[in-house]
Amino acid sequence: MPPVQHNQRRLVWRVRVLHATQCIAVAVVRKSNIMEIKSVMKESSDLNRRIGVRVRGLRVGQALSLDTLARRSGVSRSMISQIERGASSPTAAVLEKLAAGLQVVLATLFDEPGADGRVSDEPIVRRVQQPVWQDPESGYVRRNVSPTGVAQPMRIVEVRFPPGGRVAFEPSVRDDVVYQQVWMLAGTIEITVGATCHRLRIGDCLAMQLDGPTMFHNPARAVARYAVVTAGATKSRR
Repeated sequence: MPPVQHNQRRLVWRVRVLHATQCIAVAVVRKSNIMEIKSVMKESSDLNRRIGVRVRGLRVGQALSLDTLARRSGVSRSMISQIERGASSPTAAVLEKLAAGLQVVLATLFDEPGADGRVSDEPIVRRVQQPVWQDPESGYVRRNVSPTGVAQPMRIVEVRFPPGGRVAFEPSVRDDVVYQQVWMLAGTIEITVGATCHRLRIGDCLAMQLDGPTMFHNPARAVARYAVVTAGATKSRR
């Protein structure tokens, strides 16, 4: 066999092996992603039931009727009832309204029922213990990173925002001022605070106050990942 023809066959063989390897790698990644999505969906379903118990506990603890919480939050009485029974999969926007009506930050709704007033001696929460929830509307996935029951005002959440995803939060009224900082870990996110749009890239950090309309949008083709640090302060301290 002439050397040129032999080299061509070897080259074709190598290309085929490379293509097969890439196909296997893609299949493995896809299978891994599918398994991760299924895991998140199951955990979200379990969390929805826990959120329902948590909302009811906070409402009853504040001696609020369903009608009163409905007026405070702007969420219908029937929807609140469904959420408390675990019969609904609320969106992030709805949960934020309920959190504002209950005078807590959104991350509080993901705590274990009965967490209020309970001080923990354990300052560490392991990754496997951190609740993971997916917004059924936008598809974004949030992981509550901070330990519960620790006497500190800040809460940390890790968010993975899908390409093209968008979620809008309406203005909320709380007795306390709520501050947030968003630190980009990967990708790009656009955050509109009021009428101003901020585009954040890896390493950027945005400080804002939750007292007006806010919208998150991922304009890129890759998943955006960022950390959100939330802390509250009484208005009298301003």
